[in-house]
Amino acid sequence: MLFREHNLAVKPVIGRFAPTPSGFLHLGNVFCSLLAWLYAKSSGGKIVLRIEDLDPQRCTRQNADQLARDLEWLGLTWDEGAYVSSNSERYFQSQRSDVYAHYFAQLQAQDLVYPCFCSRAELHAAEAPHLSDGRIIYAGTCRNLTETERRERSQKRAPAYRLKVEHKPISFCDGHYSEQSYNLMEESGDFIVRRSDGVFAYQLAVTIDDALMGITQVVRGCDLLSSTPMQLYIYRLLGFTPPSFCHIPLLVDATGRRLSKRDGDLEIATLRKVYGSPEPIIGLLAYLAGQIAKPEPLRVDNLLPIFTPENIPTKNIVVPNKLTKMNR
Repeated sequence: MLFREHNLAVKPVIGRFAPTPSGFLHLGNVFCSLLAWLYAKSSGGKIVLRIEDLDPQRCTRQNADQLARDLEWLGLTWDEGAYVSSNSERYFQSQRSDVYAHYFAQLQAQDLVYPCFCSRAELHAAEAPHLSDGRIIYAGTCRNLTETERRERSQKRAPAYRLKVEHKPISFCDGHYSEQSYNLMEESGDFIVRRSDGVFAYQLAVTIDDALMGITQVVRGCDLLSSTPMQLYIYRLLGFTPPSFCHIPLLVDATGRRLSKRDGDLEIATLRKVYGSPEPIIGLLAYLAGQIAKPEPLRVDNLLPIFTPENIPTKNIVVPNKLTKMNR
């Protein structure tokens, strides 16, 4: 299905790379970055690089620096953002806590957030997982606590903060998976927007950043499809205009396990040593994305004239077994 854009006559296409530097760039990250680049550039748009280093325990500047170098080596350059803009530091989420605090305060002023004192163990014991994916549907355990109960519990545990959701559907048309509809009350319940350690949660931070950075097109993995209604809900509450969303299949191994940083799968640092140049990697990804008939060395700009979004598979894509064994 062709990617739907909104108001393209007045809005330029602005896509983004948004890597998390909790490890090194792997082939699955590059697959998503390549398609985000092709979607934006084939429409005459531009790309922003944002470093999503919200979690200081997992993310390092060294990893972020290497991510940027690997993207440049692959030819996946960006037009503004981290490392290239004059206010480059503001494209690192770790430097944007004041921005998130401002909008968090707006939600508080509307009585839309509340402290939650439930531990992870308590949530798993009390709630049923959502369908087969293991997500927990929060039942609103702490939503209606009295002020006295909140004070008493806060003496024992620092709270996370949850956003109150509504019992109504949120619908949108995904650029690759067509019409989607979610009821947040039934699919997730009230969700966390600030963790108990004070770190602002992904759903809040990414929504604010995409809105303030003028992102009009989000291309990302289908594992984040269920995050979209949460973000659309925040867009509406804060009065932002949402971008178009396009979710793409994941790269997986022969067992169906998706490639990940945690498992050291196909890190670009390893592939650079194996191939020596980016063209074989780009050609392989173009083949997996249904853009060419067989793997052959290509530069990213070679793909622009032939980019056909309809040819991207909808099911997750199995990477050849010989490649998945090239772990670092």
